[in-house]
Amino acid sequence: RRYPTVELRAEAFNGSTRVPIPSDSAFLKALLLELRLVDEHLFVEQRDTCTRINHSCVHSVSTGAGELWPVLAFHKSGLIYACVPLVEGSLEPRPPLLTVRGLSQGLALLLGIMDYVSPSRKNEAELSAKVGQLRTLLVQACPLGTPLNTNIRSLNGSFEDIQEMPADKEQPAWRSSTYKGKPQVNVCITEKVKCMQYDQRDVVDTWQVYGAVNCKCDIEGSAPSVALSLTLPTNAPPLQDIVVHHCVTSVDPAMLLSTSAEPLHDSVYNGPYKFPFIPPSDSFDLCYYTSQVPVPPILGCYQLVEEGSQIKITVNLKLHESIKNSFEYCEARIPFFNRGPIAQLEYKVTYGQLDLFREKSLLVWVIGQKFPKSLEVSLTGTLSFGTAGKEHPTDYVCTGNTAYVKLYFRIPDFTLTGCYVDQHSVQIFVPGKPKITASRELISSDYYIWNSKAPAPMVFKPLLD
Repeated sequence: RRYPTVELRAEAFNGSTRVPIPSDSAFLKALLLELRLVDEHLFVEQRDTCTRINHSCVHSVSTGAGELWPVLAFHKSGLIYACVPLVEGSLEPRPPLLTVRGLSQGLALLLGIMDYVSPSRKNEAELSAKVGQLRTLLVQACPLGTPLNTNIRSLNGSFEDIQEMPADKEQPAWRSSTYKGKPQVNVCITEKVKCMQYDQRDVVDTWQVYGAVNCKCDIEGSAPSVALSLTLPTNAPPLQDIVVHHCVTSVDPAMLLSTSAEPLHDSVYNGPYKFPFIPPSDSFDLCYYTSQVPVPPILGCYQLVEEGSQIKITVNLKLHESIKNSFEYCEARIPFFNRGPIAQLEYKVTYGQLDLFREKSLLVWVIGQKFPKSLEVSLTGTLSFGTAGKEHPTDYVCTGNTAYVKLYFRIPDFTLTGCYVDQHSVQIFVPGKPKITASRELISSDYYIWNSKAPAPMVFKPLLD
């Protein structure tokens, strides 16, 4: 689908320096070449030179009129998903990817299309029908070139329905239907914590927190107005890198300028984090954020050493005292790569239970729903392995004694930042007393503890004098 409105804006921003989008057939030919789906065995200088190593799905496609950039494209399950986002500014010099707003909008739209199309890819008839419906659905999802609703599944595929003008002209495009019934609002804050721990003097441990506020607002009216506030405890680290949904009607600009790329200082935005919005009909993420929390929730140390034909392991874990000691689940998985099946195991745990998966070369330490009163647990063990076969797990990074423990946990009714939604702060400007439900959770994501007795992939290592 082409949008003349977007192409006119591109010409207004860049004038004669703009590279026009070629015909469909010429664009497809150039894109296939760029994605290495044709002539992949040949060296094509414009594509394969060492100066053009792509680390993302943003490409520069060579056309007869010049280099078309940015082209957002990826190949998944036999289908190519691609779009050309608008750069609202000069293309010379090329702006940083993070400053091109159209990239995130285009990626969200492509992922929505993939989510709609991919379940049918094994049935050709069903796939063809869905692809045929996409043009109709894009009229609703992206009427004038700006995505309004990237959840393609939620859209109505009937072209007759979308031709009708809404009864209320105040109804925004992202409210595809109206609700009848008792008003209710459900809000859930989900924070995910990523962590890399090394227990080494010259390597800095790193951890990052990412939050998302999901809302489902069942409210009558064509354009109901809702206001919601996020609250932090006193002296809690501020929220940063805040990205809001397009249905938010206004926010303090300082909130959006607070970034984790700069060290915390006195001018950082500390709230209140208030979001007035007109909600879509379906569940949506109101905003995303990050925060620089002072400590990771679980501190760990992992030591693995080889003694002859045996391996000795020691794992110590400590729950930080500021963390709620109430888990839905908490377990540590200890994989052994490139070694074959576990033949013998002797171990001792101070808490929880250890499950052995011999053929998968995996130990699963189930800590359970609570740490003991000391908040510390430990595991020691001695293992030997059989002959490795093709079916046993391998890894290019975890060779020799380079190994890790990966933690999986979920803490309900808790966030690492302390962020929560005060139910009394939720305002809904419609008749009737709404039912408001607020919840929160902390979930582990890529939470690694590396063997301190061996080199490990490092996120950051300071230069030594």
